[in-house]
Amino acid sequence: MTHCANCGAELSEESRFCSVCGKSVKKTTSEEISVASENLIQRVKELLSEGNVTRIIIKNEEDKVLLEVPATIGVIGILIAPWLAALGAIVGLATNAKLTIIRED
Repeated sequence: MTHCANCGAELSEESRFCSVCGKSVKKTTSEEISVASENLIQRVKELLSEGNVTRIIIKNEEDKVLLEVPATIGVIGILIAPWLAALGAIVGLATNAKLTIIRED
C-alpha cells in the first residue's frame, strides 16, 4: 500500500489520483529508522532539508504516532517553530523514537 503525500490516505498501487483529496499520486517510498530522543530534532531538521521528503511520522517504541509532519512545513521556515516545540515535548516523553520517512521517487 502507498499513501497520499498530500493527505496521508492509503492508496492502491494502481491509483493515479487520491480518492480522498483528489491530488495526483506520485510514486513514493517509505523507510523507518530508529533515533535516540536526544538526536530526534537534529535528524528531523536534516530530513526536512533534503527536499524529496514529503512526510515524516514520529512514533514511540509501541508504534503509537506522536507527531506527523508534512514536509512542506520545512520549506516555510516561520511555520516550523511550532513543530520543533512539539518535537521538544516528544523528546521528554520517549527515550527512542521511530521515524517513518516518506519520499517522492
